[in-house]
Amino acid sequence: MKKKILAIFLILLSSELVNINSCLAESDVIDSNKKGVNMQKITQTAGRKQLGDFAPEFARFNDDVLFGENWNNSDIDLKTRSIITLVSLISMGITDNSLVYHLENAKKNGVTKSEIAAIITHNAFYAGWPKAWAAFNLAKTVWNDTDDSSITTEKDKYEQTIMFPVGEKNTVYEKYFTGQSYLAPVSTNQVKIYNVTFEPKCRNNWHVHKAKTGGGQILIGVGGRGYYQEWGKEPVEIKEGTVINIPANVKRWHGAAPHSWFSHLAIEVEGEGTSNEWLEPVGDKLYDELGAK
Repeated sequence: MKKKILAIFLILLSSELVNINSCLAESDVIDSNKKGVNMQKITQTAGRKQLGDFAPEFARFNDDVLFGENWNNSDIDLKTRSIITLVSLISMGITDNSLVYHLENAKKNGVTKSEIAAIITHNAFYAGWPKAWAAFNLAKTVWNDTDDSSITTEKDKYEQTIMFPVGEKNTVYEKYFTGQSYLAPVSTNQVKIYNVTFEPKCRNNWHVHKAKTGGGQILIGVGGRGYYQEWGKEPVEIKEGTVINIPANVKRWHGAAPHSWFSHLAIEVEGEGTSNEWLEPVGDKLYDELGAK
């Protein structure tokens, strides 16, 4: 995740929009499994509290290495790391409070009731049926029958796959969109950055970001699959990590592919005499042709 954020900051640096020092100072508080919500890094004190006097070296390994370094390694997101841990513990037949802790941790990291049921069921074929029964008895207490966290919408499922929040419905600009879009502010100081999310088939109208000098916009793909098209040119596919540099005074549209959610960061480039002009909707014939691509 930190590599992704650093890449974004380097892009901003190349556009002379942001001071790199301030960017790096903020980059390490963004947790990949919370999609851009500012979170402190994972800390663990159970080792020292319970075994600090009896086994101080083990306590140090537990708190500083296992949880302090390994769990904060961003090569694997927290949800995936929780699933790996649960499968390992269940396979070994661990059913004490350590499994309960990691079940609760998995729920906190985004594992739903339907997902934990599927995980334990799949693991049962490899680790053993009795172990699955024991794990289910504990999982039921964590994802209890009155818990509505398992009611997951398509929006919720998609949000688990991206590093920035989806945000709220984009009501201010909804008249310029075909379909439902969402808007989440990522930065409102120095450089304004918003995460824009499109439901499948959602796209904005043709529009122009005007400027006398400077201006324009940068789009950075965050997740899903979408398209960007300039007037008179072929559509360009946008996926996670795709960067689109758009000069001022260019007529274009962008939005989700017909069968995919899609998010991109929208970064406004400073200029003089800037304004936005919203134009006609993207025609169904033009857009529907994308479904075959």
